[in-house]
Amino acid sequence: MQRVGYAQRTGRTAFDRSGFEYEILDLYILGTCYAIRLEELVRAIAEHGAVRIEELIREWKSYLGTDCGLAQVSVSGKGLNIELFSGGQYTTSLVALRRVIERKERYAAIAKIPEQPGMPAWKDRRISPGQQMLSAFT
Repeated sequence: MQRVGYAQRTGRTAFDRSGFEYEILDLYILGTCYAIRLEELVRAIAEHGAVRIEELIREWKSYLGTDCGLAQVSVSGKGLNIELFSGGQYTTSLVALRRVIERKERYAAIAKIPEQPGMPAWKDRRISPGQQMLSAFT
């Protein structure tokens, strides 16, 4: 797996649309900064649930923007899997992430999950001499 970013707890807070202030965990993935509300992340890790990933807008203060993806604990319980709506699946070690949340470490590495080479269902079909392929777009 290829390292593409990191998670960091800076102690920064961000405001949501309603004006409420939340402590956040910063996610830097491929040069873009995202945020996870810290209290939601802690709850999701404890309950093996999902947590939303939000856009982080920095002006003179930090603001939470639109939802950009979801993160949830892996089936094995050893990692936090991140799926962005714009495409791409990533993971980070749950042990490293807990150490960042507890302020024992500064960063937790985020790696890209390699895409599985999928074979389309039509690929293994053979066309007999009298048949022709039809396009879905006519």
